[in-house]
Amino acid sequence: MTAILSWLASLLTGPLLNKALDAYKAKLSAGNDHDRIAADLATRELAVQQREAELQTQYRIASLGKWYEPDKLMGYAVAVYVGKLLIYDKVLGLGATDPLVGWIETTANLIVGFYFAKRGFENVARIIKK
Repeated sequence: MTAILSWLASLLTGPLLNKALDAYKAKLSAGNDHDRIAADLATRELAVQQREAELQTQYRIASLGKWYEPDKLMGYAVAVYVGKLLIYDKVLGLGATDPLVGWIETTANLIVGFYFAKRGFENVARIIKK
């Protein structure tokens, strides 16, 4: 996942780098002080935009977390169970899995509810925070 996000960041920062080089060339070829100042400001603005893109990529990588966190492990377990029910048992018709009962049924339902409701709660919290 980190490699994919790094590759996407290079796609985003590549055009910024080209613009920065063009701005620097314009600065060198500027005839008067006004043109030189405008080219310098453009170069600085592009450098800031590039740094912002890098920081956003770092933040996204940090917010993903690790694959072995407990909430993700529980999600994987429920996803494997549901996948087995849907694909192996129902679609292919190769098996029959007993349904969940008792506390594990409640736990599985809570995990699925958590994953579907989590993003909605995060969006509401972000709106309230503003």
